[in-house]
Amino acid sequence: MGRQLKFEIFRFNPAKEGDVPRMQEYTLDETPNMTLFIALNRLREEQDASLTFDFCCRAGICGACAMVINGRPNLACQTKVKDLPAHITLHPLPVYKLIGDLSVDTGVWFREMYTKTESWIHTKKVFDPAKEEERMDDAIADEIYELERCIECGCCVAACGTARLRDDFMGAAALNRVARFVVDPRDERTEEQYFDIIGGDTGIFGCMGLLACEDVCPKGLPLQNQLGFLRRKMGISALKDIFKKK
Repeated sequence: MGRQLKFEIFRFNPAKEGDVPRMQEYTLDETPNMTLFIALNRLREEQDASLTFDFCCRAGICGACAMVINGRPNLACQTKVKDLPAHITLHPLPVYKLIGDLSVDTGVWFREMYTKTESWIHTKKVFDPAKEEERMDDAIADEIYELERCIECGCCVAACGTARLRDDFMGAAALNRVARFVVDPRDERTEEQYFDIIGGDTGIFGCMGLLACEDVCPKGLPLQNQLGFLRRKMGISALKDIFKKK
């Protein structure tokens, strides 16, 4: 016989006049191999159809079901209730715009991030569809692929102390995205151009080094390695600029 699980879930619909933030309790019998995603769907289907949360792929790929689970950002579809205590507290991710209950809009944040970081290949080359595809060293391709594994769930930003304090901080997701283009030989931006994007306290030098971003990343991305890589490059770029002016 499985445990009886007690859920405390954040409830608030900002679009509903007079609604106020509150915690609501539910109970549910645990079943074998139950994930938090399955539990939430059962709660919505069996007890409260108004409960709002996001999901899509159920395979840890889309990042839609990210939420704060017992104080820690994670994906509901990848979290097994057997690994949690019988008392489970759920909140929406902070930093992002709240849609309702456990649902937040990460899309606006990531669209703004892509614009701010100019997240595309910068090159003066004119595309020729008849030309043979450019070759790339396998090691570089693997490095780019590693950085492209981000599923944009928003957990790293939600766990970031700086991002919680400052709306203008770019966060690990943005810095990881920039690192992806820094290592890409097809991108022709200079160090100075990259410095203009991330070389300030809203970018790489605003990171407090708490390591929470990497700690909660559901894909296990080496975010701190990329932060250190960018910090070294931007620091060297700043020193070069200082010596140029002397």
